[in-house]
Formats: sequence, C-alpha cells, structure tokens
Amino acid sequence: MTSLALRIARSALRRGATRHRYGEHPRQVADLHRPVGSGPHPVVVVLHGGYWQPPYTKLVMRPLCADLVRRGYAAVNVEYRRLGRDGGGWPQTFDDVAAAIDQLADPALGDAALDLERVTLLGHSAGGQLALWAAGRPELPLGAPGAAPRVVARRVLALAAVCDLETAGGAARLLLGGAPAEVPERWAQADPMRRIPLAVPVGLVHARGDATVSVQRSREYLAAARAAGAEVTLAEPPGGHRDPIDPTSAAWRTAVQWLSASARELGA
Repeated sequence: MTSLALRIARSALRRGATRHRYGEHPRQVADLHRPVGSGPHPVVVVLHGGYWQPPYTKLVMRPLCADLVRRGYAAVNVEYRRLGRDGGGWPQTFDDVAAAIDQLADPALGDAALDLERVTLLGHSAGGQLALWAAGRPELPLGAPGAAPRVVARRVLALAAVCDLETAGGAARLLLGGAPAEVPERWAQADPMRRIPLAVPVGLVHARGDATVSVQRSREYLAAARAAGAEVTLAEPPGGHRDPIDPTSAAWRTAVQWLSASARELGA
C-alpha cells in the first residue's frame, strides 16, 4: 500500500487544479479540482489542519481532493494565513476561510459547473475546527468575522477535529489572541463547543487510535450537540490521526459513506 506521505509527494507533481486567489497575501489561494463534465457538480470545501501553524499546508489534502473528484465532487483546497510570519490568527485566519468560501459566488470566478446549493465543508484536525466554525457563519452576530456568508454550506464533515478549543492549549490561545477570560467574545464565536447546536448536519469521523487529537473530543462534542437537538453522527474507525485524510484507509471510506448517506437524506 502506498503511504500517505508518498501520495502527497506524487500529488505535488500533478497538474489539473485551477488556482484562484481570494486576496493579495501569498497564502490567500485556493485550488479548484473539478471533475470531467459540465456539471453542475456538488462542491466540497477542504480545510487542512496543522494547529493553525506552519509548516502544514493544503498540500496534505491533495490526495483526498483527487479522490473526491473521482467520486464526482468539485474539491476546493483552501490555503489560509497561519500563525507566525503569515500573520494569521484572529481575525485573519477566519477572514481567509470565509473569503475563500464566498469567492465561489463571485461572478468573476464564473464557474457554472459548481453547484452552490450542494456545498459541504470538510476539515481535518484544526481544519475541522475551522469547518465547524464556517458551518455556523449564518448565525454569527452582525459584524463578526465571517458573518453574513454569500455561500451557505448544507453540511459539515469534521475529521479528527479539534472540537473543543480549550483542550488545544497554547495554540488555541495564540489563534484567538488570548484565553477565554481575556477575549470571551472570540471564544464564543470560534470554539465549536460554544457554537452548539449548528443548523446543518454534522458528520464526525475520528480514528480510535488518534494520539494527536483524542477521539474523546469528538465524543464530547457529539454528546453536547445531541443534547442540544443537533443532527450529529460520530464514526470511530481504526487508525491514527492522519488516517481520515488517507484515501486508502478505512477511516476515509467511512467519511465517504457519510457523504453519500447524508446527500441522500438532503436530497442532494
């Protein structure tokens, strides 16, 4: 079996994606991977992890994007400003994710092959936190980063997600510019546990052997969300932290099954 690292390295040599710039910063780019045909194709917005820090980039999601395209989805692989020299954090990282998603509705993009009525947000690890945040953008207070979205997702798939920012330690405090007591409004808007319930279906896939982000985080989110009346499912396949983004893994097959099942339920 080809390792995920090798798949990522090979993917960097392939062409085929169209790069779009949604801002002037070098990190404000997104790659559109589109299936063959005129569509319209359902869209999956893909957000990589890495605890919001370098050196992790969207490159790690390219094998997954290729698999999504093979299954008939248009995959939008988003880069965003991260902590450190990129100048990311609050609100820049969140502004970037929102802008990359909303660019899909920009007439200048002009891609009629994208079905913006069938948009899924997919994030891994810290990208899972960003995906859960973005799924709740319609309910953000006016004037908040990401409020009043132009593109509204119909569902969110969070893979090995950081569902509880308080458990992410110093990286989360750097992301938001302070502890919960210092910037409570930021935590109220950004922390998935504080945004329950979301108004869209949530799929959680978290490998039981994950030693980076404990599966307990997803279990806690599931319990709290269901208690609040949200539509949430959790699958716990075997594997570790990166298994859910490895197209050859049982964890990714589980994620794909959720995509197919939830599409039928939504009539999409």
